Amino acid sequence: MNYENKINKTVQNIPPSGIRKFFDIASTIKDAISLGVGEPDFITPDYIREAGIKSIKEGKTAYTSNQGEYALRVAISDYLETRFEVSYRPDTEIFITVGASEAIDLSLRAIINPGEEVLLTDPGYVSYAPNITLVGGVPKPIKTIFENNFKLTPEALEKAITKKTKAIILSYPCNPTGAIMTKSELQVLIPIIKKHDLLVIADEIYAELTYSGIHTSVASLEDMKNRTIYISGFSKAFAMTGWRIGYVGAPKEIMDAMVKMHQYTIMSAPTVGQYAAIAALEEGKKEEFITVKKMRDSYNERRVFVIDSFNRLGLTCNSAEGAFYAFPSVKSTDLTGDNFAERLLLTQKVAVVPGSGFGAEGLNYIRACYATSMQNLKTAVQKVESFLYDLKRL
Repeated sequence: MNYENKINKTVQNIPPSGIRKFFDIASTIKDAISLGVGEPDFITPDYIREAGIKSIKEGKTAYTSNQGEYALRVAISDYLETRFEVSYRPDTEIFITVGASEAIDLSLRAIINPGEEVLLTDPGYVSYAPNITLVGGVPKPIKTIFENNFKLTPEALEKAITKKTKAIILSYPCNPTGAIMTKSELQVLIPIIKKHDLLVIADEIYAELTYSGIHTSVASLEDMKNRTIYISGFSKAFAMTGWRIGYVGAPKEIMDAMVKMHQYTIMSAPTVGQYAAIAALEEGKKEEFITVKKMRDSYNERRVFVIDSFNRLGLTCNSAEGAFYAFPSVKSTDLTGDNFAERLLLTQKVAVVPGSGFGAEGLNYIRACYATSMQNLKTAVQKVESFLYDLKRL
């Protein structure tokens, strides 16, 4: 059978994830060091795992409500207000999703009509543009540059807006660049967002992984909560990627639309993961999130090592003050990021992700995730140095 005319054309035209492509190749190469997939190398803390096990033993294995376990929504509400000064009602403004990924998908499906534009930073997370396209929207990248630490400027934002622009995705700390936006840097964007009556999808999954100052949520700024869909989850800060628990905070009207779609597609997030997430917040609060801080401190040590190493080797890299990625330029090698990543993997068995997977502006960059052991990072740096030495000899 010819399946070409059986598959949705929009889906056919979307390329597969560049991250997964190199991860899959690396998995077939013996002894390869992967700096590819953005996943914590820590296992989920004991007290969280025990809470999940306890919930199973107590028989808490049925569906929760579509919005998610109420106790978890209460805990999230308290956490957001305490940590980031964002206030959402647990009964009408918070609901639990299957990871932040479902939250991104639902937020776009809830607000975007065919042909409407959604702004996103370039470089930016690989899933945003395909998700926008899948709902019939038009992704519109806004160029961010190394010289400005990949931050979004008010001038670039204003220039990108058209009559068709409906929303903007703000994702700081940023995957892949590690860029953050300070409170003052976000504040200068607000008049433009209000002037053009834009909605904001704020993907703040890396909020706890900020190494310079305190994370500021755009939803916490004046009059922004009523136009912001706040997205986060437990994967990164609490090392809970496999538990698949994310959450949304949004105005009730938008929330109701998202929950309606959630009812028909997912029903509810995994029950065991929800009880584990309750423990992550309740027990974490008792110990002042010491476990999260220890993980963040460890990432910061690795961040400094990796960025200093790349710069020493001539692969210019910005400070990357958030998340757990370095985004060095490979222009000095006369290779594109794709060529560099492929040859590094095949010759040195080190997997990184080509920057082109994150947008056109990433063409001459690679993304290296430093959420792996310091020993792996030291070995990887040595192999990159050998690779660069061999390039010069050719």
